Amino acid sequence: MLLEREDVNPDRSDDKYDWTPLLLAAWGGHKGVVKMLSQRKDVNPGHPDTEYGRIPLLRAAGSGHEEVVNMFLERKDVNPDQPYTKYGRTPLS
Repeated sequence: MLLEREDVNPDRSDDKYDWTPLLLAAWGGHKGVVKMLSQRKDVNPGHPDTEYGRIPLLRAAGSGHEEVVNMFLERKDVNPDQPYTKYGRTPLS
């Protein structure tokens, strides 16, 4: 599997908007991928994109992926009140 390779960074973001694999998985509602990436210590669940400052929790909530949202809310290192920069809204608003 790719995540087992030393030369693969599971928290590396794209060059355009700083989207990480976790943010993309949360946006798409891919529960298994979110769970797998969230269990890694080298993946930051609060990493915002540079387009609007959205974190994975906000992407999951905005896309209606309730189970993924609940996965993030169970974590102590995810702040549901973290506003994103473009509009100042929070994931739960």
